[in-house]
Amino acid sequence: MLLNKVTQSWGFPITGLRFLLTVLLLLGIFFRFVNIDRKVYWIDEAFTSIRVSGYTEDEIVKNLSNAHIIRIDELQKYQRPNREKGLIDTIKSLQVEDPHHPPLYYVMARFWAQVFGSSVAAMRSLPALISLLALPCIYWLCIELCESPLIAWIAVALVAISPFHVLYAQEARPYSLWTVTILLSSAALLRARRLKTNASWGIYAVTLVASFYTFLFSGLVAVGHGIYIATIERFRLSKTLIAYIAATFLSVIAFSPWLWVLITNISQAKSATDWAVTAKLTVWQLFFSWAETLRLVIFDLKGDLLDSSIYRLFLKTGDLLVLALVGYSLYFIWRKTPKRIWLLIWTLTGVTALVLILPDLFVGGFRSLVPRYLIPCYLGVQIAIAYLLATKLTDISSNNQRKKLWSLIMAVLFSGSILSCSISFQSDVAWSKDLGKNIPTVARILNQATSPLLIGSPSVTQLLSLSYSVGAKLHLLVEPQCRIDCVDYKPEDKTHLPKIPKRFSDVFLFKDGSYKKWLHLLEKEPIYTLKPIVSKSKEILLWRVERR
Repeated sequence: MLLNKVTQSWGFPITGLRFLLTVLLLLGIFFRFVNIDRKVYWIDEAFTSIRVSGYTEDEIVKNLSNAHIIRIDELQKYQRPNREKGLIDTIKSLQVEDPHHPPLYYVMARFWAQVFGSSVAAMRSLPALISLLALPCIYWLCIELCESPLIAWIAVALVAISPFHVLYAQEARPYSLWTVTILLSSAALLRARRLKTNASWGIYAVTLVASFYTFLFSGLVAVGHGIYIATIERFRLSKTLIAYIAATFLSVIAFSPWLWVLITNISQAKSATDWAVTAKLTVWQLFFSWAETLRLVIFDLKGDLLDSSIYRLFLKTGDLLVLALVGYSLYFIWRKTPKRIWLLIWTLTGVTALVLILPDLFVGGFRSLVPRYLIPCYLGVQIAIAYLLATKLTDISSNNQRKKLWSLIMAVLFSGSILSCSISFQSDVAWSKDLGKNIPTVARILNQATSPLLIGSPSVTQLLSLSYSVGAKLHLLVEPQCRIDCVDYKPEDKTHLPKIPKRFSDVFLFKDGSYKKWLHLLEKEPIYTLKPIVSKSKEILLWRVERR
């Protein structure tokens, strides 16, 4: 290929290109670790820490209900490893309550917490370090695929400073590990096809098993690999196709213990993921949301950063421009590269996307709008963009005007990513932690009180998240769940009203799972007055409970 010959000397003034890529790489590392403990430790991360502790949510609810009044910092018992629960309990808790989450990351996180502690910074340092492995992995994949160091380095730069990848690198969830295993298994597949040795296919099988035990959607990546190999081999039962089938079969066998766990607990897995299938969106709503989702990989600024129609129009324009760039990149590699290159990128991008998009179109839901589900698509898109940029910038048949245009496009992409990361690392809440967006405001209100009491339901969802942001002086009042959530509960039954001790200076009702029931009981009681505390967005966060 002409591009390969040109890029042997990097295709740019060597000093300038290497300096640029080095700066971008260092910035990517910096953004992954700076202010790593600043953003709210939101609900999903609190659930990660529950799994690390080995408790189940049901056990925590039971313990909290029996305790009645506790200090808020006592919730941290359920957020760190302890002598009461071992590694087997971590796996069992996933099996019972989160069977759709395979255990590899959670086992790693437990060992990590035992060594480095369970603070926010410690728990997020593991995914941040893992995310760094994605950089050499995408380099390896691009070398195996395109045999071009320039394409590989541009892809590394795009991933290094991508606001999406940086955001999930700072989240105590398995998505940075999934990113690494996707890249590893894809690169190992190309290497095995090239070398055609049993050892190389064995390595591919191991990487596939690791990916399966990280996230269930790895099965879609494996399906894409199968389509790729079968098509390249022209659907003939060649030695390569047989070796791929054997490696994949062994991987599935190795994953079968957890596959059985998922099958036997399928109802629990379904109930835990029903939130993504409830909405019914129009085709146009889905289309513009897909465009916005793609934009987040490169340019991620909050829609409410500036409250103006001009700014929102700017973001929508950016959505469509990024969508056009992605579409052109995928079209370009299809026209300009051999099948062995474009087909891998297309299958990596398209299989997961289609499996998520088609149900949303015909059944309803918004599976295809959950960015973390689309990580394989994002990686394929970033490789396609890297190929497009490298080719356009080194095309000796192109005139200087076109090269300047593509240099400007690359500068805009990199600048947009850097700007997005610069704004993000200074914020308390990101779009990916939307369910925890009110935690900082609530925590500030509670921390200002001298001796606060918070009335809440036994649900651990937001209370565990809140426990990281408030002081130890806060106490929590929880009534037994069977008395507030039982099937024979009657709103007019005042016997369910908790006794509120007078020794607390401020009493608040927390807007969590069962707040409506508490609200009804307190409003019916004549000795109490409820005053809502409203945020800037006119949303009620808390109610102050005062005696008449």
